[in-house]
Amino acid sequence: MRKSFDGLAGVVRQGLGEDPSDGSLYVFINRRRTQMKVLYFDRSGFCVWSKRLERGRFQVDFRQGKQALEWSTLQMILEGIDTTSVRYRKRY
Repeated sequence: MRKSFDGLAGVVRQGLGEDPSDGSLYVFINRRRTQMKVLYFDRSGFCVWSKRLERGRFQVDFRQGKQALEWSTLQMILEGIDTTSVRYRKRY
């Protein structure tokens, strides 16, 4: 979790094969799952948002590797909700 703007943008470009300036949010969580950084581009430059937990861990499944998240799923992770036990219901 030592990387900042350029380092995280490089990870997105080379490690994930994505364009970091496409407007998407890129979420990075450390191995202990106690720190999270979010990288995004907002028309004029990169922004990094960071959160460190004093107690507990982020409830995420690392076995899947690179994965796309819905905005609601990211909110649940930030609030401490275990997303593996959440059931999404069909909305019309």
